[in-house]
Amino acid sequence: MRSSDCIIIGAGANSLVAAAVLARAGRKVLVLERLDRVGGTHASAELHPGYRFDTAMTSLGWLPPLLSRQLRLSRHGLNVHWAGMPLLALERDGHSLPLWRDERRTVRSLRMLSVRDAERWPAFCARAARLAGFLRSAYMLPAPQVPNPGLGDAWTLVQLGLKARGLGRMEMLELLRVLPLSVSEWLDEWFESDLLKGALGAGGVQNINLGPQAAGTALGLLHHHVGAALGDIRPVGFVRGGMARLGEALAAAAQAAGATIELNSAVASVLVRSGQAAGVVLANGSEIKAATVVSGLDPKQTLLELVGGDWLEPGFVRRVNNIRGEGIAARVHLALDGLPVFPDVPSGGMDALGRISISPSLEYVERAHDCAKYGRVSNAPVLEAVIPSLSDASLAPAGCHVMSVAVQYTPWHLRAGAWNAERSTALRDNVVALLDAHIPGLRARIQAAVVHTPADFEREFGAPRGNLYHADLTLDQILFMRPIAGWAQYRTPVRGLYMCGPANHPGAGITGVAGYHAARAVLHTKP
Repeated sequence: MRSSDCIIIGAGANSLVAAAVLARAGRKVLVLERLDRVGGTHASAELHPGYRFDTAMTSLGWLPPLLSRQLRLSRHGLNVHWAGMPLLALERDGHSLPLWRDERRTVRSLRMLSVRDAERWPAFCARAARLAGFLRSAYMLPAPQVPNPGLGDAWTLVQLGLKARGLGRMEMLELLRVLPLSVSEWLDEWFESDLLKGALGAGGVQNINLGPQAAGTALGLLHHHVGAALGDIRPVGFVRGGMARLGEALAAAAQAAGATIELNSAVASVLVRSGQAAGVVLANGSEIKAATVVSGLDPKQTLLELVGGDWLEPGFVRRVNNIRGEGIAARVHLALDGLPVFPDVPSGGMDALGRISISPSLEYVERAHDCAKYGRVSNAPVLEAVIPSLSDASLAPAGCHVMSVAVQYTPWHLRAGAWNAERSTALRDNVVALLDAHIPGLRARIQAAVVHTPADFEREFGAPRGNLYHADLTLDQILFMRPIAGWAQYRTPVRGLYMCGPANHPGAGITGVAGYHAARAVLHTKP
């Protein structure tokens, strides 16, 4: 029987960060991945000959500089390009609103739409940066145990208190006021333009089954602003060569530190003896011993399937079952034989283009969600497209481009029945028609189209119920309540079993931090 100090289940970004941190600390680490590649949902594939797409995650999110430096990711081939125009909001009448990383350029853009909004933009950006700055500080700390904090948890609470105090009294009160607000309420306080509010508000409900009028969705907008430059409200980072390069760089860092990675090695169960993790059983029946097991899977798969309810209290099992996180977003990937014409895009703007938004008002977003609430896909869904080949020509043949479209409010569970080829085709046709209405001539450029529904994400990536984020980011599922209250420190009721996936603090979109904290929890636990 083989053995290791630590077994890590899955080779997603968080798992690979955990592997690298533990291996650098001298632990013998074995990573087991059921697929034939590393990276998890940070995946790239040639979906049409000559065209390479990011199939699930299409933007990097925030990768803390601390992690990048410690793991020397640039030396391992990670190269990120940040879009100079993170957001281009489109309307059917041909009007567009570019939002730039350069605050002054955005003010000039907004002045054509609303003088009042242009005047308020710098103050809004400054406020968002300060509030998101507190979240960034909180995310770089492990979530404290609440209630009954230990000594380490008490120190974390002190640090959080100092960070909040550093905001100043008025900003601290503003943080407490804003977090429970709906993103609609918060944006209505600042702006009058429907196009601006719709484009920003879509970020507050990204990948969660809530509309912009739901309480707590202002948190979503701030969460996705963590680590962004001042004025860069919806940052977009493209990985050169495709998102798969992130997983490859993290795997190289882990292996350089001494970790071993085995592909095509699905874990069937976690061995538990007397309440203590003792290793894993692979799908082929072989066992591997280890006193520490770290799972990058979601809590339900880890605890209810790999471990089983026999080792867990009924109340704990009930709370795990109640974690909310049904998939709500699909992807439509388009191979284009050339670049379509974007109305009103300024000269030179295409080279800087990041996210293309079709969410022309908060009411539009709310109506799209109304359909999803009842298990239907809206005829007018929220779309956010990217064209990474604008900054990386290696992704498509010369003169051609790849476009990936995130389609918000496509439920994993459809009232009309399961996702199938017919429903996927209907989604594709609806998305193409909507894009063509906003980007004239796009349809004629399409050489091929591939659809990934939430059901596809579940099948291909093991995403629970098609949710790439594993659990919704809502007020009752953040910080010390993520994934559930009392178990936010990456530990589980099974001694020696830890979790490091995006269902844990701080959540998806914050690359590798859950894995970093989980590894430190392992290292700080007494044998």
